[in-house]
Amino acid sequence: MHFCRTLKALALGCSIALVAGCQTSPTPTLARPASFTPLGLSAPYLSADVVGGRKARAAKMRAAKIRPLSAGAAPAYMAELDRELRTQTAGMGLDVLEVGGGIVIRIPAELTFGAGSAGVRPEFDATLLEIARTVKTKSQTFVDVFAHTDTSGTEQVNQSLSDKRAAAVATYLGGHGVAKARLASKGLGETAPLYNPETDDSQKAANRRVEIRLLPYYG
Repeated sequence: MHFCRTLKALALGCSIALVAGCQTSPTPTLARPASFTPLGLSAPYLSADVVGGRKARAAKMRAAKIRPLSAGAAPAYMAELDRELRTQTAGMGLDVLEVGGGIVIRIPAELTFGAGSAGVRPEFDATLLEIARTVKTKSQTFVDVFAHTDTSGTEQVNQSLSDKRAAAVATYLGGHGVAKARLASKGLGETAPLYNPETDDSQKAANRRVEIRLLPYYG
């Protein structure tokens, strides 16, 4: 009997070990460049009007039958959106920032694009997908996409690359449920660096970024 009990104990131990071995490892947190969060929040483009002008953009929103917010409802609406975005994107290596009455989602370009490329990386499709899931449900906001480069290469090449990257992210969001009437994009090339001058690779990495700005759509 003692021998049988020993065999049963061994079998049970092996079963537990096998189950534990089958459990998946947690998804690693993606690292973002040092000092990424606090920089550049006073840059003029972040406090400027929506890309393309509010009047023209509001006309598109009305044509898409998107109902505007009342001025009084906007602060609570944006606060709820901020909380949802922080929860949805926790651990992804990006930042959700409050700028004025809006929200800026700042994403290192390394999380989205290959070097010199404007094609969204398949392995980071999940990053934009999680953003799209939240942004599409809060339809009473304008969505501006900005893209930036470092100072490697010429100004013309960097401007063209940032235009294409901003458009690619806007197209991705539009293809994953965010109403196209809400979207606009703009490349800023190397004109709005977080570090100027860039003195090392980490600063270059911080300057290469994509930002999604959400602003309330008022009536």
